[in-house]
Amino acid sequence: MHSIECDTVVLGVLDYADADKIVTLFTLEHGKVKGLARNAKKSRKRFGGALEPFARLRLQLTLKEGLSTLNGADVINVFPHIRADLSKIANAAYACELVEQLVGEGEQNPRLFRLLTAYLEHLDLTDHAPSDRRFFEANLLKVLGYQPELARCASCDQDLANMPQLRFSPSFAGILCSSCGRTGRPVSPETISLLIRSLTTGRFGLVHFSPDGLAEAGAILDAAIACHLTRPLKSLNFMEQVSC
Repeated sequence: MHSIECDTVVLGVLDYADADKIVTLFTLEHGKVKGLARNAKKSRKRFGGALEPFARLRLQLTLKEGLSTLNGADVINVFPHIRADLSKIANAAYACELVEQLVGEGEQNPRLFRLLTAYLEHLDLTDHAPSDRRFFEANLLKVLGYQPELARCASCDQDLANMPQLRFSPSFAGILCSSCGRTGRPVSPETISLLIRSLTTGRFGLVHFSPDGLAEAGAILDAAIACHLTRPLKSLNFMEQVSC
């Protein structure tokens, strides 16, 4: 076994024993990896305080089954403006926890890696906007193949274009037309249009939901995400505390 280098985002860090850390990483080259950083709490030379949640690193590690070994790290970006703002910290932690839960170990996914790093860079450089969180969620679901059906009725497959009355049905995991949607949450065609645009525009900051649209999009995306989670997201409580 030999040391390799990976472009990495730190998803989570857990103190272990007196001086070690167990670090969950999302790497461009090898997907999600868990690694042991020996003496990380004492060694400033090898890690320099770089093993912090949502930091982006060029990491040296030895890949193994189970726990890999972290040998050293060079900082690419610690996103200092995120770390100075509680709402940004909450959203960055949420994005990382979603990736940690929804991606299996060793599953390489360059598109998701690019989406996560783009979101962190956008959070760091701009004011926090709730629409960006929903943009991230919509594209995360798309990349993982979990996106809800938005363009056609999830029950009868009818085209939803130009229909004035639509409803979201969690049981169908999609949008229902006026004929099929006798129950479920009403959702405006504008919200559906913005969600579809979120999946095609490819850039943060270009899609803006109204307050009502955020509530509608949030109900759809939260339900789509929840059915794939294995445990509650701790970061959601933090987001609620800082009103994100």
